[in-house]
Amino acid sequence: MFFTRTQRYQASIPKEDLKNRLIGNHVKIHDMDFEVYEKDQSLRIIPHAEQAEGIKTLPITRVEMKEEGNKMNVVITSKMRRLDSGGPMLLMFFCVFLILASVILMAVDGEPKLTFSLLGAGTGILIVFFVRLQIGYFDYIRKIRDYVKSQMDFA
Repeated sequence: MFFTRTQRYQASIPKEDLKNRLIGNHVKIHDMDFEVYEKDQSLRIIPHAEQAEGIKTLPITRVEMKEEGNKMNVVITSKMRRLDSGGPMLLMFFCVFLILASVILMAVDGEPKLTFSLLGAGTGILIVFFVRLQIGYFDYIRKIRDYVKSQMDFA
């Protein structure tokens, strides 16, 4: 949904070769260990969050590979763990509620101080939230994607 990212690539490496390069490896990103394993004919990259200190929003990444002739299509999909998704979704709904309330107050000629305060609070919280996501959650996704790409030979 909001926090899911999908990237598609074409590689010239055989499927089994890529699997052998990735399966069983551990990727270290921001002192967090991610393990690569095979499940249901695709690869999963999951975090080992037992050693995590504090609250972190972490992705689970799925790498699907399909061979078509001498090319291989690779689809990398990263989703937020269900355990982590409650807080960010609640914060998104709260910000949307604040912004929507300010728009409704503007439409019915409400008090300008309250209207612009709600709009500023909702927008400010949303901006800080997305900056934090870019520094944390989406950075994990970018680095996992770069790791998988580094193991492929491109066409």
